Amino acid sequence: MKVSTVAVVIPVLICLSLSACHMHHEEEQDHQEQHKIVVTSPLVKDVTITQQYVCQIRSQTNIKVCPLVSGRLEQILVKEGQLVKKGDPLFKILPTLYQAKLDAELAKVRTSEIKLENAKRLYNDGRNPIISQTEVTLFQQELVEAQATANRTKAEVEFTMVRAAFDGVVDRLENQLGSTVKEGEVLTTLYDNSVMWVNFNVPEVRCLEYRTKPGQDIECHQLELVLADASKFPNACALVTPLPKGNNDTGTFTYRADFPNPDRLLRHGQTGKMLVNRTLKNALVIPQRATFERLDKRYVFVVGKDDVAREREIVVAHEMEDIFVVNKGLDANDKIVLEGVRQIVDYQKLKDTEYKNPEEVLSNLKLPAE
Repeated sequence: MKVSTVAVVIPVLICLSLSACHMHHEEEQDHQEQHKIVVTSPLVKDVTITQQYVCQIRSQTNIKVCPLVSGRLEQILVKEGQLVKKGDPLFKILPTLYQAKLDAELAKVRTSEIKLENAKRLYNDGRNPIISQTEVTLFQQELVEAQATANRTKAEVEFTMVRAAFDGVVDRLENQLGSTVKEGEVLTTLYDNSVMWVNFNVPEVRCLEYRTKPGQDIECHQLELVLADASKFPNACALVTPLPKGNNDTGTFTYRADFPNPDRLLRHGQTGKMLVNRTLKNALVIPQRATFERLDKRYVFVVGKDDVAREREIVVAHEMEDIFVVNKGLDANDKIVLEGVRQIVDYQKLKDTEYKNPEEVLSNLKLPAE
């Protein structure tokens, strides 16, 4: 009976031992694969970077519509939001008093004309003129003065009809029909939305980069306007102008981009985002996941010829999707740790590393930075 029990137990122990060895072997393989270190190199290439700025959209021309005379608002000839043409009537102020004044001035003009005609006849009557040339001249000046006064009064009558100064859109009406309005009081605002001014503020450091580096200043073809619904405005920028004065409070300078707006999609007061797309020639780029951050500084592990990994601080000039454009700290001949950054420490000697071509690495980037 004892022999039988031993015979059964020994094969079981052998099986358990083989199973444990097999599992240990698999763990060793997994452990080795986990510590596989992949290295690559920075890549020099032309890259297009996109910088984003909040922008304010303004109409190129907008004015307060005010009457030049006082009176009662007799007619409102437009509606809020209506498109009008230059010269279209907008408001009419009761012209009764101005018309009566004009009639009186025209009567004075007629009286002065009669006096002048009579004076000329008396002066030219035979060889012995009854009045002098001086008196005729005085009657002529009286007529000129009367005509000037009549013309001024006629202009006041015309001012009772308020007209559009340019093609535009009427804003909300500030007064109701029958209101008494004063000279210079705002009746509405007229906006010319055919061309829109899009203002965006650029930090002073970035502005200096644009203005001082050859070929880096902002040009029209680099700009894209993104609206509040995340759609891009279809029309291209026509002109971009750096405004001369900066803002000391915010440390920014303002750029103004002109966008044609024939369909009146843009309105005064809208906001959006301005995308500035620039191409950097021969930029040094590395994958984001090859870096790590400590105390607001960014580092990579550089692998020397002795296969020792050493920490090195880098300066990132621009951050793009999955990659960094490096300004300082690396050159194209360096080798950096791409995968396994968290598994090594400073001055660690690496074994069994795998090198990947940087072009291949950059074509398959999906992982974020550690």
